[in-house]
Amino acid sequence: MRAEATAPGVRLRRRKGSATRHVVRRAVAAVVLLAALGLLLGVSFAGSSARLAAGVHIAGVDVGGLTANEARRLLQRRAERLQNVPVVFTAGEQKWEIRPSRLGLTVDWAAAVQAARRDGDGFRPVRGLRRIGMRVFGTDLAPPTRVYDTALELKLKQIAETLDRPHREAAVKLRGLDPLVVPARTGRLLDRQAAAGVIVRALAAFTRTPVGLPVRVDAPTVTASDLAPAAEQARTALSKPVKLALDTTRWRVPRWRIAGLLDLPRNGGRSLGIGGPGAEAYLGRFARRVGHLPRNADFAVTSTGIRVVPAQEGLVVDLARTKKALLAAVLSPDERVAQVTVRTKSPSRTTAEARAMGITGLVGTYGTIYGGEPNRIHNVQLVARLIDRTLIAPGSTFSFNETTGERTTEKGFLDAPVIINGELQTGLGGGVCQVSTTVFNAAYEAGLKITARTNHALYIDHYPLARDATVNYPDLDLRFVNDTPRWLLLRTFVGSSSLTVNLYGTPTGRRVESETAPLVTTGSVPEKRISDPELYAGETVVEEYGSPPRSTSVRRLVYTKSGKLLHDDSWSSYYRGEYTVSRVGTKPRPEPKPEPPAAGTGKTETTPPATTTTGANPDSLAPSAPPAPPVTPPAPQP
Repeated sequence: MRAEATAPGVRLRRRKGSATRHVVRRAVAAVVLLAALGLLLGVSFAGSSARLAAGVHIAGVDVGGLTANEARRLLQRRAERLQNVPVVFTAGEQKWEIRPSRLGLTVDWAAAVQAARRDGDGFRPVRGLRRIGMRVFGTDLAPPTRVYDTALELKLKQIAETLDRPHREAAVKLRGLDPLVVPARTGRLLDRQAAAGVIVRALAAFTRTPVGLPVRVDAPTVTASDLAPAAEQARTALSKPVKLALDTTRWRVPRWRIAGLLDLPRNGGRSLGIGGPGAEAYLGRFARRVGHLPRNADFAVTSTGIRVVPAQEGLVVDLARTKKALLAAVLSPDERVAQVTVRTKSPSRTTAEARAMGITGLVGTYGTIYGGEPNRIHNVQLVARLIDRTLIAPGSTFSFNETTGERTTEKGFLDAPVIINGELQTGLGGGVCQVSTTVFNAAYEAGLKITARTNHALYIDHYPLARDATVNYPDLDLRFVNDTPRWLLLRTFVGSSSLTVNLYGTPTGRRVESETAPLVTTGSVPEKRISDPELYAGETVVEEYGSPPRSTSVRRLVYTKSGKLLHDDSWSSYYRGEYTVSRVGTKPRPEPKPEPPAAGTGKTETTPPATTTTGANPDSLAPSAPPAPPVTPPAPQP
C-alpha cells in the first residue's frame, strides 16, 4: 500500500488557472454578443443606398433622406434664388455688399451631393453603422466653390483701400529749430488671404446674415519713448553753429543750415545722422568749391604739330569721413569743429602715359567744303564734335557708327536733306555723310587699312571722284584699322562752311598713290511720268531733270618709307540714275467751232463737224495755255 501527499502551492496554482479560463470565456462571449448587436444595428439602420443618410447637411441645408438628384435640384433652386441677393460684409463701422454674380461664383452642388453619398455608403452593416454616427452627430459639408480670381482680388483691393490704415512710426520732426517727437499710431489692415475664404464661403451659403471680415492689428515698431534720446541729440545739434576746418581755413555752418543737414529718425529709424537731399546738395557744393577733379593728360594742336598737355592730380573731399566728423561736432556741446578730410586723386591718363602713346605729328588730313540749309549745317557740326578727340589704339578698328551711336533727336540731330532709297528726301541726320566722307579721305591719305566703305546711292559732284563714303546706323558703317605701332588721335575742325579731319600719331612716311577711273554712264536716264488732268492731251511739262546711272572706281597704292608696297586697294562705286519727272496732260482738247456761211450767195451750205483724232496737228486745234517752264532740281545733299 502506497501513500501520496500533494503540496498546498500546487493546488493554489490549479485554482488560479481555472479562474483565468473562466474570465476569458466570458470576454469572448461579450465580444461575440457586441458584434452580433452591432451587426444587427448596422443592418437595421443601413437604409437604402439610393438615399442620403439622415442628419446630412450641405451648406446648412438638410438633405437627409433625399436621393442624389433630389438633393442636387433642391440645392440648385435655392442657390439660383440667392444669386443676386447680396451678403453684407462688415469691418468696424464700415459695410460692403457683394453679390455672388459679381464675382462669378459657381458652386459644384453635384460634387457635394456625391461626397455626402460616399460618406454614408458602403457594405450594408458598415453603411448602417456610419449612418448611425451621422444621425447622432450630424454632418455639414461645404460644397466645392469657384470664383473669378481677378474679380475677387479687385474687390479685396477696394475693401482694403477703404479699410486699411497703416501704422505710423514715431518720428522726430522740427518745428522751426525746435525738435519734437511725433507719437506712433497703431493701424489696421485687412487680412486679405483669410478674407478671401470668408467671402467665398459666405456667398456660397444659403444665409444672408451680415459677415465680419478678418482684420489684423498693424502695430508700429518704434514708439515715442524710443526716440526720446534722438530728440535730445537733435536739440544739442541745433544749439549753436559749428565750423568746418581744412588746414587753417574755417567755414561757419549756422543753426538753420545744420537743420537742413540732419537726417532725423523716421520710418522706423531710431538714430540721428547727417544725410538726405539737403546734406547731399550742400556737401556736394562744398566739395566742388574746396577740391577739384583730376585732369587727364591731353593733346593740344599747335602751329607746328601737336604737343602733350601735362596731367594734374585732383583734390577730392572724402564725404563719408567728413559727414562722420560733422555729426560728431554737432552732437558735442563744446567741441563744435569738424575736420574736413581730403585726398588726392590721380588722373586716369598720366603725362608719362600720354607721351608713351607716340602722338607726335600729323599722319593724315583732309578737308571738305559744305553748305545747305541750317539744319544740315547743324548736323555736320554736331557729328563732327561727337567724333572729335577719338583715340585709336594700335591694331584696333575705328567705327564711325560705334563712335557716334545712333543719330536721334535726343542727341540733337535735326531733319535735313538725305538720300533715302535712291531719292533725295528729308530725314533725321541729313549731312552726316559729309563728315564720314571727310574721315574716309583722311584715313585714305594716311595710308591706313580701310575695312568698310560704301558709296552713296546717287552721284554727288562736290565729293572727290570715287571717294565718297555714306553711313547709316547700324547697317552701313565706315571702318578703318590703326595698323601703325602707335596710337592715333582723330581731331575735327569745323567751321561755318568747311570741315577738316586730322589724324595725329607717329609719322610713318607712308606714300599714297591713286589711280581714278573716269566717271562712266552705264544706262539711260530713268523717267517717271505723272498724269496731269490740268494739261491738255499731248502736252508734257518736265518737273525735274534727272541723270543717268554711272560708275567709277579708284585704286590706292600705299608704300612704306622704304618703298615697299603695303596696301593695294580698289573701291568701285555704282550710282543710280535720278528720275526725270514729267507731267503728262490727260485733259481732252475742245472741238473746233464750225465756220459761218459766206454772205450774199443766197445759198446755204452744210459743213460736217470736224473730228479730233489722236496725233492731229496741234496748229489746227484751238490754242492752249503755254506749258510751264521746266524746273531745275536742287543739287543733292546727303
